[in-house]
Amino acid sequence: MASSPLGRPTRGTTGTNRLRRNDRWIAASPVFRRAVDPLVVDLGYGASGVTALELSARLRRTRPDAEVRGLEIDPVRVATADAQLAEVRAGRTPFPADLRVSFARGGFEVPLPDGRRPAVIRAMNVLRQYDEEDVPAAWRTMAARLAPDGLLVEGTCDENGRVASWVDVQRDGAPVRFTISLRLAELEHPHIVAERLPKALIHRNVPGERVHELLVDLDREWARAAPLMTFGATQRFLAAVTALRDQGWPVIGGRTRWRLGELTLPWGAVAPAES
Repeated sequence: MASSPLGRPTRGTTGTNRLRRNDRWIAASPVFRRAVDPLVVDLGYGASGVTALELSARLRRTRPDAEVRGLEIDPVRVATADAQLAEVRAGRTPFPADLRVSFARGGFEVPLPDGRRPAVIRAMNVLRQYDEEDVPAAWRTMAARLAPDGLLVEGTCDENGRVASWVDVQRDGAPVRFTISLRLAELEHPHIVAERLPKALIHRNVPGERVHELLVDLDREWARAAPLMTFGATQRFLAAVTALRDQGWPVIGGRTRWRLGELTLPWGAVAPAES
């Protein structure tokens, strides 16, 4: 256990089901599915341990041997999460009593016992209070703790988990993919994700930057696909993403992920201009 965890306490605005979109992404990732040791760290889980409990419950559907370690800088939050876990173990919650979950104090240094290295580190809504120039160092520090083929997933979502985006970062600290994930029902326009871009991109939503161009193009194609709302928002989003791909945007994946409101591109497609 680190005596002086690296980083600052998160704002702690944890909400039930807030990170469900990100949970789904991690559960489907080849890195997690193929991991020799399917250990996933929920870094900066906030004032409640619920996101780590939910993550564990979802991951075990794919890998029954999956294990989640929740880390927080604030020892009071760790104590709160431990109390929640005791309720789980006693069978007084909707979660399975045998969830492979534990909580500890820690920050960007990601302390783990016995030299273990996680397959995935999830750090959602952790870097929002940092400056943009702090991001690369934070990525490198966290990613250095990963297993050789591990993945850091860092990003932001709204309070209800309906709008989210994140960056996949590999072990050397280099970002490799950028994903937008939207709840399509009642979605007015995809550009709403601009408010929830990762710290590395949120200040880049201005003319001349690729992420701005992406959101403008996505909004335009969403508007053009409006007649398909007769068949539902999913069909409208599928048409919009297909149009983006046809225009030359290097969209990753296919309709299975798009139907979930996800759009993923290589990091190079949206990287800040000076990168």
